[in-house]
Amino acid sequence: MVLTALMVLDALVAIVLIAAVLGQEPKSAGMGGMDGGGNTVFSGQVRGMDALLARVTMVFAALFAVITLAIAKMTM
Repeated sequence: MVLTALMVLDALVAIVLIAAVLGQEPKSAGMGGMDGGGNTVFSGQVRGMDALLARVTMVFAALFAVITLAIAKMTM
């Protein structure tokens, strides 16, 4: 029962995480922005809604990782 609840929660967190990532404005010119010149999630230069979505992305990514590891541990 707990495993099923964790799997459902994991799926919901994944959906929110996908929505948060897709809702963000593009920060750079794709792979060309890898030099660090663009605004990124970790640069601290985002404002308003992008700042909120960046925080939501980081929190839900961490939550997704923890839940997924818990599910993996429970199925071993």
